[in-house]
Amino acid sequence: MKRSAFRTSVRLPLALALLLGAGVASAQDTAARYWSDSWRGWHFYEDPPAAEHERPTLSEQAVSSAPASRAAELVEFERLQKTLEDTRNIAIMRPTEANVRRYMELESQVVARASYFADVAQRVVWATPELDPTLQGRPVNAKALEVFEQTRQAGRSRAIADLGKDHVLFFFYRSDCPYCHAFAPILAAFQARHGIQVVAVGMDGGSMPGFPEARPDNGIATTLKVTQVPAVFLAQPFTGRITPIGFGVLSESQLLERLAIVSTPQGEAMLPSATRQIDLR
Repeated sequence: MKRSAFRTSVRLPLALALLLGAGVASAQDTAARYWSDSWRGWHFYEDPPAAEHERPTLSEQAVSSAPASRAAELVEFERLQKTLEDTRNIAIMRPTEANVRRYMELESQVVARASYFADVAQRVVWATPELDPTLQGRPVNAKALEVFEQTRQAGRSRAIADLGKDHVLFFFYRSDCPYCHAFAPILAAFQARHGIQVVAVGMDGGSMPGFPEARPDNGIATTLKVTQVPAVFLAQPFTGRITPIGFGVLSESQLLERLAIVSTPQGEAMLPSATRQIDLR
């Protein structure tokens, strides 16, 4: 016990001396640094040494050091693009014969590459029907366009005939309106050809040639806010659903196209507020 206590009593003062000595040495080092750099003064701030910053992890180092994998064609294209731009700028700023010639020669090479690409693309289109835009919609060839129009009109005519089983067309007119008189024969022929009934409604109570059973307005024109004639609406009497087709004089092809559009669910979704629900009985 005594020997242990003795060792403790010796070690404690020794440890204190070492601590005090380290503190004194630290204070002396600080004072030495200050007097050697006294020009900085007491108040200054310095960024910590680079070693004190947080070091990147191994994964970050691997990502930063790994070269980006890019296609050689992209590198070549960017180099060509940059060369062309630089050559053009040089020719603009110093339009000597040599500079302009150098730019025009390089531009000619680029145009030749683009032309070759266009030729290859055209061959791909010829060999791949699903990539040919002339086969995916309205054709550009005159004969093909004629066949396209005939086929589309026949399909729409059948659709209008089916639509006429439970729909009618309301034709709002005035007896003193010359446009209404010009439009009436078109509607009469449309009714006979496509099998959908046209109900003529005289807003002034007058008659209209071609529609001997025309009825006077009973307030429906006011309900639909018809302010311009001639006007055509597609109506389904059993449900009371009514949708505007158009105002003014329309051709037969316009009537077919508009009826084909508004009679589909997609057409109604385009403008749902156009369709109204009223009592047509």
